[in-house]
Amino acid sequence: MLGRYIKPRFNLKSRFLLSLALTLPALAMAGEVTLTGEGSVRYEPDSARLQFTASAEHALPQKATEQVAALMEQWREGITDYRDRLNDYSDATVNLYTRTLPAPERHEEPQKRAVASQTISFSITDLSLLNPLLREAQAVGLDYHLGPHQFFHSDETGMEQEALARAIADAKARCRFVASQLDQTCGDVVTININGGHRPVPMMAEAKSMSDTVSSVGEREIRASVSATFELD
Repeated sequence: MLGRYIKPRFNLKSRFLLSLALTLPALAMAGEVTLTGEGSVRYEPDSARLQFTASAEHALPQKATEQVAALMEQWREGITDYRDRLNDYSDATVNLYTRTLPAPERHEEPQKRAVASQTISFSITDLSLLNPLLREAQAVGLDYHLGPHQFFHSDETGMEQEALARAIADAKARCRFVASQLDQTCGDVVTININGGHRPVPMMAEAKSMSDTVSSVGEREIRASVSATFELD
């Protein structure tokens, strides 16, 4: 007696497994490579944020305030030729407080002194103004501190983008090299991670002397790096 022919039946799960089995050889032939790219831009700052403080001390608060007002008047007169080139200028921060000095002798009362101060802040986008302004501040007797963090570039965002573009280009170049060594070509980007932003790093310290002012701002560097996965065709 002839046996009956039974037609095989495939449910949805079986069809998926069969499809996956047929696809695996193609997936095994495909490849990916993950690598990093780095880029940097060097430049010199062209701008600065400056802050000066006029301060005075006296037994009477009114006298301390008057002395500060006199210093501010001298400062304003001294910077007349530069005033319209100072950006975001403000001298509205005023402080007045009393400090107590230790008594010279045990039986004497502690002395109280009024301390008044007024702070000036602004930015400049022309560093040729820096030395004249610092010399004027010294002539008036204003207090200030000048450090690397106060110098910046007016197009720092553009510098950061340029460093990132160079990092991406470096990653692509590395991918092409790796692919050529494997007799393949570098394909599409699968994933890319941009590492945390790198702030400008001073390449050299600012030169400053008590007699003159700044002789060199120094070069800066912005770095960027990416991690990317590429297909290999």
